[in-house]
Amino acid sequence: MKSEPDEFSIDDLVKAPKRTTPWFGVRNYQARNFMRDGMRVGDLAFFYHSSCPEPGIAGIVEVSRRAYPDATQFDRASPYFDPKSTPVNPRWMNVDVRLVEKTRFVPLAELRATRGLEEMVVLQRGSRLSITPLTPAEWKITLRLTQTAG
Repeated sequence: MKSEPDEFSIDDLVKAPKRTTPWFGVRNYQARNFMRDGMRVGDLAFFYHSSCPEPGIAGIVEVSRRAYPDATQFDRASPYFDPKSTPVNPRWMNVDVRLVEKTRFVPLAELRATRGLEEMVVLQRGSRLSITPLTPAEWKITLRLTQTAG
C-alpha cells in the first residue's frame, strides 16, 4: 500500500489515534477493487513510501476494517472530491489499516536487486497503482528484508 510521505507517512501512522487510519484517496479502479474485493480484516500489507526522494517499504500494517465508502469523495473541499460519486452510489472505497510495526526501511533499489522479486507488481516499470498484491513467496522474501540489518 503506497502513500506519499509528505501527505501521510509511517511516522504519521505511528502518531495516529490507535495507530489506525482510513486508507483514503485511492482513485484507480483496479486499486479500489483490490481493497473492496480482496482485502479482509487481519490481512497484512507493507506500507510503502512513494513519490519521494527515496521510495521504499517503511512498515507493516493490518487491515482493521473492511472496505467502506471513502468520505473524501463527497467533500467538495477535498482534493479527492468526485462529483460523479453519490452516497447512494459511491465510486470509491477505503479500508482502515492499523500499524503492526515500523520496520527497517527497504529502499526501492534493494527491492529491485532482490532475487525472487523480479515479477513483483510494484516493481514493474510503469506500475503506478497505490495498492498491489503480492504472492506468498514475494511476501516472505520482502518480510525477511524488513527484518534484516540491510
